[in-house]
Amino acid sequence: MQLTEKHKQYWNINLKISSFLLAIWFISTFVMGWFARELNEITIIGPLGFYMSAQGSLIIYVAIIWYYAHYMNKLDLEYGVHEGELD
Repeated sequence: MQLTEKHKQYWNINLKISSFLLAIWFISTFVMGWFARELNEITIIGPLGFYMSAQGSLIIYVAIIWYYAHYMNKLDLEYGVHEGELD
């Protein structure tokens, strides 16, 4: 199967959004964990480093998944590659 210019454009957009969301995932997982002691000096509800490890990163993960699904549904409709009827 030969990829058309439209397929390449769709794939490039998909790679860009995936890379951006993976960068957010990396920051919320590893960078926040690496600087947990410094973040614990900031108190909002409790120590920020503990909060981000216990609950904050999970909220970020769910937001990343929701945004990716929402964005890709719109992109699929735009490029005509959606799989079926949407609600």
